[in-house]
Amino acid sequence: MRIAVIGGGHGCHAAAADLSEQGHEVRFWRRDGAALRAIREAGAIRLINAAGERAVPVHCVTTDLAEALDGAELVLSPLPATAQDGLAGDLAPHLCDGQVVFIPPGTLGAVTMSRIIRQAGNRAELAFVEAGTLPYLARLRSADCVAISARTTRLPSGVYPARLSEPALAAASAAYPAIEPVGDVLDAALMNAGPIIHPPLIIMNAGPMQHFDAWDIHNEGTQPAIRAVTDALDEERVAIRVALGYGGPHFPLKDHYDDSRPEWMYGNAAHERLTDSGDWREHIDLISHRYMREDVALGLALLVSIADWAGVPCPVAKGLLAMGAAICGEDFRHGPRTWEALGLDAFSRDELRTMLDEGEGA
Repeated sequence: MRIAVIGGGHGCHAAAADLSEQGHEVRFWRRDGAALRAIREAGAIRLINAAGERAVPVHCVTTDLAEALDGAELVLSPLPATAQDGLAGDLAPHLCDGQVVFIPPGTLGAVTMSRIIRQAGNRAELAFVEAGTLPYLARLRSADCVAISARTTRLPSGVYPARLSEPALAAASAAYPAIEPVGDVLDAALMNAGPIIHPPLIIMNAGPMQHFDAWDIHNEGTQPAIRAVTDALDEERVAIRVALGYGGPHFPLKDHYDDSRPEWMYGNAAHERLTDSGDWREHIDLISHRYMREDVALGLALLVSIADWAGVPCPVAKGLLAMGAAICGEDFRHGPRTWEALGLDAFSRDELRTMLDEGEGA
């Protein structure tokens, strides 16, 4: 399958290498030509995983977005949600009927990206797929080398608009056979693990992160008190799902940490592989890091605003959101991805269901 991988993050490099190695025709686009130079010159990405280290040739490495997107059946962009709206404007002139845009995970980026693309004058019929997490636990070790600690074994994914679910999930599943279909894009957004695992980690580890030059929030930073908060926050997420009529499996985060429980998205022992790698021992700028900007300011704010609309109490989520806002000196509750900012607070539940199934008009 012809796949365009869009972006220069850890997950983008992992996808370009992994999907190339799986035999797909990958066009890897990054805006920053200087950062892409080593890969362009080698024509390959160095991949490290359980099988060792090797150079994986990539069909096309480019800074020309039109070249990357031309003929692509799947447009994959595992960039943070903070980049999605800007990316949509860049993609708008080039996307064509039938293309599938996969943004794992999405934080309802499918809705905002679709609107931006249509407002730019593109009337192509496009399907957007969101998933419960990134397809990989991965970190760049150099400009041309990525290490993958784990690959998803179960990847709950939903489509916007839901009427295009069958062809969209067929395309996404050709790249990621671990995909498990869910009802729609909101169902998938409420599977997003980032706004559950990351806010307690970054907020409750604020002291050591600001004190030490490097800190591993997934290793020393994952202590019983923090895990207790994570579990309570996840119970609120599941309560929201149930209130909106979404059934199980809900992929509770407890499963990620306990191999005696049902298999979670990255399979058994994924947390241990992550911490053993040492790749997450890093300097974290508390205010600018994506765990704060994507998972608190966008993802957790979305969760809290949906809970308010649905009438579901979420004291833990609201407390963490307020603490993150206080740390950053901003009002996260009224940010760009809240239910109100998306204009969905005015919908009845029946109107919301219709919109999720059919999409929005011009």
